[in-house]
Order: sequence, then structure tokens, then C-alpha cells
Amino acid sequence: MLALPWLHLALLSIGYAIALIYGQLGWLAAISIALLLFAGFAVRQQQIQAGRYIGHGLFIILALALAMHWLPGFYNGRGIDPRRLTDDAVPFSMYLNQDKPLIGFWLLLVCPWIVGRRSLRLSIYATALALTLSVVLALGGALLLGVISWAPKWPDQAWLWVLNNLLLVTLVEEALFRGYIQGGLSRRFKHLPYGENLALLLASLLFGLAHLGAGWQWVLLAGLAGVGYGLAYRFGGLGAAIATHFGLNLLHFGLFTYPMLAG
Repeated sequence: MLALPWLHLALLSIGYAIALIYGQLGWLAAISIALLLFAGFAVRQQQIQAGRYIGHGLFIILALALAMHWLPGFYNGRGIDPRRLTDDAVPFSMYLNQDKPLIGFWLLLVCPWIVGRRSLRLSIYATALALTLSVVLALGGALLLGVISWAPKWPDQAWLWVLNNLLLVTLVEEALFRGYIQGGLSRRFKHLPYGENLALLLASLLFGLAHLGAGWQWVLLAGLAGVGYGLAYRFGGLGAAIATHFGLNLLHFGLFTYPMLAG
């Protein structure tokens, strides 16, 4: 069995212990963490093939539950109270989630292959090209659909939004959709013609469907953005995908209606 990176697990445990002390975690959160650890051991062990499938299946169920905030013991405090960032926007609020980041931690600790390391130069090139494509497809499409408009701004709590979006949103989503789903499907489809293209499109479709609650327009736009993120991951690795995703979110936040125009 491959050894888990205990230093990272220890640091993660200390961080969540502090959150527990300050009332951001309840003891029931230990159930979710224990199940994630069990899933990690099942995936990393090499003796029982069926055990690895069980571990991945358990993780997928837990990832969905964590992303939907269904599991007990996590007290996700509100970092930004509901407010209109511009007069024509729907009210925006932001929570500092303690549950969803566990998805990214699990993936980075248990499935280090999701990183897809590339040279720094290649990652920068991939980010620049993918971000340009994503801006044209997603933000351009949003303008054409009339769900956003030009609205430059930098609110008082913008830096809190930056930190939250980068560390607790973008990193986790890219680790899951590009690293785990696209990367995992690419490994499975490597013997198929155009297998990597199929993996990219399927991951983008799932990423779009994850935005179903916001309406069909955002499913389409997120799916198109996912193509750009997927290309960044394919040619530049996970760091390029995160940079592309965060870059698009930052441009949307700072230059256009956020999150969308009021109906």
C-alpha cells in the first residue's frame, strides 16, 4: 500500500481542529472526515481491486453531499451579507464553506496524478490561450444572452471574494472536474480514438450540469467555459486550469454584472 502524505494530513487536521475550537465545526463533521479517510485508504491499497472501486464510489457520494452542504457538523459562516454589487444586479452573498474544500484536499492527497505537472512555460502559454478562449465563449456568450452587462467595480470586500474564490471554490472545482473526472476519464479512454477529447467534453458537460440551479443559460455558459478549462488542464496541468478558471471569474466579478442581471 502506498503511504499517504502524513505531513499534509497533519496540517489539515490542525487547521480543522482550530476551526472546531472556534466553533466553525461540530463533532459530527468527524463522521464525514472518517469516511473520507476510509475511502482514501480503500483507493490507495493495491491488494483488492474491488476495494478501490468501492473507495472511489464512496468518495463520489461524499463529494456530492459535501458540495451540496448536506452533511452535518459544518457551520459555513457568511463572509459577505446579501447586497447588490451594482444597481442592476441580483443580490449577492458569499459563504466561507468548511465542507466543500475537503473534496479538493482528498483529491490532492489520495490522487496526486490529478496535478498533471507541466513545465512553467507550457502552463503559462496554456493559461493565456485557454483564458482567451474561455472569455470569448463564456463572457461573450453571457453578453449575447443578456445575463450580464459591462459594469466595472471593485467593492470593499473584493479581496475576501478573491481569497474565497481562489482557495475554496476554483481550486476545489478544478481538482474535481478537470483533475479527477477529466484526468480519470482520459486514463480510461487512452486506448480509444480521440479519448482525451471525449474526456474533456464529458467533464465540461458535467461541469455545466452542476450549474443547473442557475438556469439553462448558465449550464450552457459553464459548459463552454469548461471546454477552456479542460484545454488548459490538458496542455498545462491543474495549475493552468485553476488559473484559467480563476481568471475568468475575476474578470466576471470586476468588469461585468455579478453574479447576473436582475430579471
